[in-house]
Amino acid sequence: MSGRVEKIMRDYRLMVRERICLENQIRNFQGITEEEMIDSLHFSQSDEERVQASCVSDKTARIAVSYREKMNKINKEWQAHLEKKLIVITEEMDFFESAVFSLSGNLPEFVSDMVIKGLTWDDLAVKYHISRTMVAKNRKRAIRELETLYAIHDQEMAEYILS
Repeated sequence: MSGRVEKIMRDYRLMVRERICLENQIRNFQGITEEEMIDSLHFSQSDEERVQASCVSDKTARIAVSYREKMNKINKEWQAHLEKKLIVITEEMDFFESAVFSLSGNLPEFVSDMVIKGLTWDDLAVKYHISRTMVAKNRKRAIRELETLYAIHDQEMAEYILS
């Protein structure tokens, strides 16, 4: 589990940017256009002589009837995918932040400065008047406490799912 906590701590700033990007994509969602859909359904036409003299082939008629339905379905599925991704990343970040602020002693402010605000180890050492070794020890202590909180969270989820 340490890997999960450390990965979130390492990638937190990236997660924030990804969440903002997803929010913007959903807010400005337009989906694929009719032209893009028609292009995706385009089929090649032979240059050879044709025996059929009708203006519209059965294949063309089927495409014309179904393309709007397919376009709407694709757009709805894509938007649902974006919304689901946003929910997952938001829940992960919300739990991490609440877990950070549930840590003991000065760890909530320390981890917030380190992960959420993105201060370097040198900046942390100066701010808290400690050595880089002590920064490392505080980080390890925070990871241990976060692992415990994540284990409790996972246990609660498992109990809920199994009940």
